[in-house]
Amino acid sequence: MKVLVVGSGGREHALCWKLGQSPLLSRLWCAPGNAGIAAVAECVAIAAERVDDLVAFATAEAVDLVVVGPEAPLVAGLADKCRAAGIKVFGPSAAAAALEGSKGFMKDMAAKAGIPTAWYGRFTSIAAAKDFIRAKGAPIVVKTDGLAAGKGVVVAMSLDEALAAVDMMMGDKVFGDAGDELVIEEFLDGEECSFFALCDGTTALPLAAAQDHKRVGDGDTGPNTGGMGAYSPTPVVTPALQERIMATCILPLIRTMAAAGTPYTGVLFAGIMVTAAGPKLLEYNVRFGDPECQVLMARLTSDLLPVLLAGAEGRLDGITLEWRDQPALVVVMAAKGYPGPYGKNTVIGGLDAAGAVEGVTVLHAGTALKDGAVVATGGRVLGITATGATVSQARERAYAAVDLLDWPDGFCRRDIAWRAVARGL
Repeated sequence: MKVLVVGSGGREHALCWKLGQSPLLSRLWCAPGNAGIAAVAECVAIAAERVDDLVAFATAEAVDLVVVGPEAPLVAGLADKCRAAGIKVFGPSAAAAALEGSKGFMKDMAAKAGIPTAWYGRFTSIAAAKDFIRAKGAPIVVKTDGLAAGKGVVVAMSLDEALAAVDMMMGDKVFGDAGDELVIEEFLDGEECSFFALCDGTTALPLAAAQDHKRVGDGDTGPNTGGMGAYSPTPVVTPALQERIMATCILPLIRTMAAAGTPYTGVLFAGIMVTAAGPKLLEYNVRFGDPECQVLMARLTSDLLPVLLAGAEGRLDGITLEWRDQPALVVVMAAKGYPGPYGKNTVIGGLDAAGAVEGVTVLHAGTALKDGAVVATGGRVLGITATGATVSQARERAYAAVDLLDWPDGFCRRDIAWRAVARGL
């Protein structure tokens, strides 16, 4: 099979790395890819948002399956245009991708499906949003309705912080048009996890759960990021809790989306808060998480290619997945300054030494090749991914690899998987 993966981040490197192991694969492209992806796939200089150009390329090369990594091209209709051109694609339609494209739409669909989630309000007026916040009190969560690269969320522990978030998102337009509408919702207390299911419109097949680390600093401090690390499995998601999440947060949505005429095909990412009252939905995303995808691909022993093809063809009811019992962990190396302003084109050394550590795979996110050297081009730059007999061993291996890198302009959190390590795992 000939496969095109769309995207340029750590998630796409993980997908290409895993798809490249399939005996069914004859050719693998990635558009646009990055310096690390270039070692496992042919990179094509087409940006992920250039939907028509991607469809034209897939048509010209007789691509058998398109796998879409990031959310923006899905919201822009890439999957619809692939299907219209007769190309099989793993990813939701634009109508279904609105689950991530509009947080307000997502909350409305969750309410329609009867899914346990936080109370919320939708606002297009600064004054109305602030009145709602004052009436509800803090802590409270303020979100941009539209896409903001995982950063358009403020968990406000005080009224002043929440009111300032409204001014920043809707008044100052820090996230552009994404802040034209805000979703303001209840603060949920508990332990957060990332839960994934593969969907084909009618069937949902659970993947392994993971736990992400959103805040930039050790001890879960500082602003939210796109994710500074993750590990899988997470002890908070027991087999019984997985069944409950499927029954309350995944399957009702799949049925509701199908009934609405917008069946969901692709990977569904549910952010779950495990509260004292049970699992509650934080949000849906319409893609593999980044950095969660890195640890899922490290643990999956099944051939990924026929699984994604089955999802695209509506055949997931006959698929089973096999996983390594060994945990996997990823530490994200980011450019100093992230998630604020950061420098670009700094040279990264020591990659071969880091990748030679037992159990470690270095996955690239924001990198490029420049004059024969690997340089950092994004905020999140590398995903140092490791497996081990225990979470603690995987973590030791990952940080041993981090310490072999020669990149003074990068940084990472040093406490990834602290909850699991504290439990002696």
